[in-house]
Amino acid sequence: MMKHNQQLPTAVLITSGLLHTSDAKTAHGLIRGSERFRIVGVIDALHAGKDAGEILDGQHRKIPVFQDIEHALAALPAVHYAIIGVATVGGYLPPAIKTTVEACIKQCINVVNGLHDYLHDMPDIVALAEYFQVELIDVRRPKKRADLHFWTGKIFELKTPVVAVIGTDCALGKRTTCRMIRQACERAGLNAQMIYTGQTGWMQGGRYGFIFDSTLNDFIAGEIEHAILSCQAAEQPDLILLEGQSALRNPSGPGGSEFLISGNAKHVVLVHAPKRQFYEDLPEWGEIPSVASEIALINHYGSKVIAVALNTEHCSDEEALAFQRSYEAELQIPVLLPLQQGVEQIVPILQQLSRPS
Repeated sequence: MMKHNQQLPTAVLITSGLLHTSDAKTAHGLIRGSERFRIVGVIDALHAGKDAGEILDGQHRKIPVFQDIEHALAALPAVHYAIIGVATVGGYLPPAIKTTVEACIKQCINVVNGLHDYLHDMPDIVALAEYFQVELIDVRRPKKRADLHFWTGKIFELKTPVVAVIGTDCALGKRTTCRMIRQACERAGLNAQMIYTGQTGWMQGGRYGFIFDSTLNDFIAGEIEHAILSCQAAEQPDLILLEGQSALRNPSGPGGSEFLISGNAKHVVLVHAPKRQFYEDLPEWGEIPSVASEIALINHYGSKVIAVALNTEHCSDEEALAFQRSYEAELQIPVLLPLQQGVEQIVPILQQLSRPS
């Protein structure tokens, strides 16, 4: 059972000038909610004095932004953890964030790191942590071989519906959409469990899952299967939601087929940003194919897209609604605007899936 929010360990997020950017998607997810930590502040001198929620999406969340950890500690009663709140390309640790990490350690605050640059591989950080007796948590550090699982095929015996939330690109809100669907199902009395596949999912309190991009390739299929079957055995859910990673055709890291094939996800919620033309906004990486072609590709994998969720970055409310109407007319399936309207529209579809035929 998850702890009540007030009983969770407190944490500040380190974004060091990146809070308003997509690189801070880890912070954005944690600002929206976590069942593992209680977020009480953000360290970002560029936005100091503001509320983190207002920077994220205009919603005041009573999470103040501070210039540095010293100002945060002067205003907050206690801080147990500092969480590196960015997910940079390649997972490197920016120098400005490392400086803030060092300052937090000197204040005897434990540090959680979701980057590929592991704090445990930095002798100066390790020595500092040992001196001040604080814990360093590298969430993305790969599992030992003995802890990895190879695919067995037992997933084909599973009767519980598996719904993958995948996207047409990276950093679209797949995890956020997946989490919102889980919460909407819970409100409707449907036991939907979520499999996390990234570091932020763990930070938000995920109990079943693994870190996809830190897993030896030979074991990704098995880790997906193991997470799903472990969740099924422990929770007996009505349905299982899979957090997707990258995109089927993103050349920097094509991913998604593992969820459809190895995870046997026969149903998909597809996340798409209608105003994003190129993969990760880089023309040299190629144009993002149409939603219709992505749905056709998913159909070839033997899975069915049951809804599209729109990331409405750079859209006015009027444009978002226009895109919603246009895609619904073209695709003839529900099109969700998660941040503007929520995701309740999909719940009746999931309820129908969860009923024995």
